[in-house]
Amino acid sequence: MDWDKLRVFHVVSEAGSFTHAGEQLNLSQSAVSRQISSLEESLKVTLFHRHARGLILTEQGEMLFRTAREIYASVNMAQSRLVESQEKPEGQLKITTTVAFGSVWLTSRIKSFIEMYPEIQVSVVLADNELDLSMREADVAIRMMPPRQPDLIQRHLMTMRYRIYASPAYLEANGTPETTEELDNHKMITYGDGAQFPVDRYNWLMEGRTPILKVNSTYGIYRAVQSGLGIAALPDYMSREGGNLVEVLPDLEGPSFDSYFVYPEELRHNKRIGVFRDFLVHSISEDGLQ
Repeated sequence: MDWDKLRVFHVVSEAGSFTHAGEQLNLSQSAVSRQISSLEESLKVTLFHRHARGLILTEQGEMLFRTAREIYASVNMAQSRLVESQEKPEGQLKITTTVAFGSVWLTSRIKSFIEMYPEIQVSVVLADNELDLSMREADVAIRMMPPRQPDLIQRHLMTMRYRIYASPAYLEANGTPETTEELDNHKMITYGDGAQFPVDRYNWLMEGRTPILKVNSTYGIYRAVQSGLGIAALPDYMSREGGNLVEVLPDLEGPSFDSYFVYPEELRHNKRIGVFRDFLVHSISEDGLQ
């Protein structure tokens, strides 16, 4: 079997159309179509049902796709192990985490990691939905809850707790509440519909209170508090980054949740991942966040 044609078939199967596959392969739509037709002729089977809205694998196509996927997974694993065998960590490292944690904590520290390992090309994907690590949408993830995908290695990083914060400007203009009852007289910012949270009672502070603003993003609330709009509950790691955040009612603790460093089993011995994991653990320890 022609390996180039098998590679084209694999990409087309995942892309669902000749056009999208051509964009990934840097080939024209007609060139991709010819490669698939040639592969079908050599195998004497039809691999795709061709429709106006795209391509659907035939039963024989599904069989070949499963085999092709296993082959390329093995090739990717072999590539990873070859990189691991090199003495110096180098190559690409794609990291994903939530928008809030990535924007506030991670990206402000990534400079130190890049300076320590200049041969590693780092990219960071900030998304509140979970990327599929088994499909290599990212190499590693920092997640605010245990992974749901099987065959992923997880390491506990730190425990985070919601606490109450306001900006100095807000407190100067509106006073500092000394009791939870006094929060009734303050402008409160809370989480809106559609937000994703690692705890169930994410609006624990708002029971019986009407907010001045609802935001479906932790980072959005963080920025609103910084602006002096009002008081809100935020994860405690944010206070170390926001120099203009003041903790209110420090004896009042909200829900807590754990964060995890997650990566696929096949990358267990990858040196890039190993040095980044060690960097995270050291940085968290330095911040006193464990």
